[in-house]
Amino acid sequence: MPSSDPRASFGKQVRKLRLERGLSQEKLAELANLHRNYVGVVETGERNIAIINIVALAHALRVKPAKLLETIARGFLA
Repeated sequence: MPSSDPRASFGKQVRKLRLERGLSQEKLAELANLHRNYVGVVETGERNIAIINIVALAHALRVKPAKLLETIARGFLA
């Protein structure tokens, strides 16, 4: 997956925030009401995530949804 792929950038941001909060993929999935395998493929950029799941992950990570999209926006504005 190219590093310029927005799915990969989004996944890296999710992983970064998850690790900063000391959460496992399983715990994040539980908090977001998602399957752990789904969180894993989102983090690796293998899934094109739906907006409802972006909101669920943001809520679980206690950030605004825009925080998850920051790295994508920077890539397009650079």
